[in-house]
Amino acid sequence: MNDNKPNKTNINGTDFFWGKKTYIMGVINVTPDSFSGDGIGRNINLAIEKALLFEKCGVDIIDVGGESTRPASVYKGAKPISEKVEMERVIPVIRELRKRINIPISVDTYKSKVALNAIEAGANIVNDVLSFRNDSEMIKVISKSGIPVILMHNQKDYHYNNLIEDIKDYFVNIIDLSSNAGIKKENIIIDPGIGFGKNTIQNLELYRNLDKFRSLGYPVLIGMSRKASIGEVLNLPVDDRLEGTSAVVALSISKKVDIIRVHDVCEMSRVAKMSDAIVRGWQDA
Repeated sequence: MNDNKPNKTNINGTDFFWGKKTYIMGVINVTPDSFSGDGIGRNINLAIEKALLFEKCGVDIIDVGGESTRPASVYKGAKPISEKVEMERVIPVIRELRKRINIPISVDTYKSKVALNAIEAGANIVNDVLSFRNDSEMIKVISKSGIPVILMHNQKDYHYNNLIEDIKDYFVNIIDLSSNAGIKKENIIIDPGIGFGKNTIQNLELYRNLDKFRSLGYPVLIGMSRKASIGEVLNLPVDDRLEGTSAVVALSISKKVDIIRVHDVCEMSRVAKMSDAIVRGWQDA
């Protein structure tokens, strides 16, 4: 492993040049129980409306999820759903979005059958919060499809010998597994997994050390939007965490993350643009 990550990844015909700018992933939850309070159920028209707004605000990737992946340790009542229900939620939305937009579409799922059907419907990325551990067929689907995958760190408890090094070791192992399965280096994106098997103190430590993951040599995605740790620090409900999210976005960009996954795309695009101007440089167009 080294800090020479791929120069670019081509996603649905668009080149993503890592290090040039911070890319924005906008979240569309076609769920009734999203932790963030923005689930729109199976309303395809609302999903399209939101996607078109995201496009207007400069989103780079749209992430469609049909199952709440909120940690059960934080959000009581979080339950998995069947493949059938998940596909009924996400496939029609992805299929319709693909007709309307050229922006890369990601499907947020850890189930191989859902991923396969989503790819056939027009998805260009798989965002697997369990990094192949739930479904042994998932790695085969990714390898055969040749599309990028987002691999997230996720564990059931808060025990670490060394938070940052343990997460890095996790990625070394899963990346080796991916490489052996034929997944190309330029198609791997890593996500340290804010809130998944981490308490607020650990999440804050993770934010402070995001730059440490650059040594692995892969683009880094961070999903911090409206997270419980922001609510705990600020003592605010999920629908009042915009400023807290903005602070974390700016800090993450200062640590040279490559993609931010957010719900408030228009606002966070502005935060990212200003942060990029400071961190990566700015030229008046």
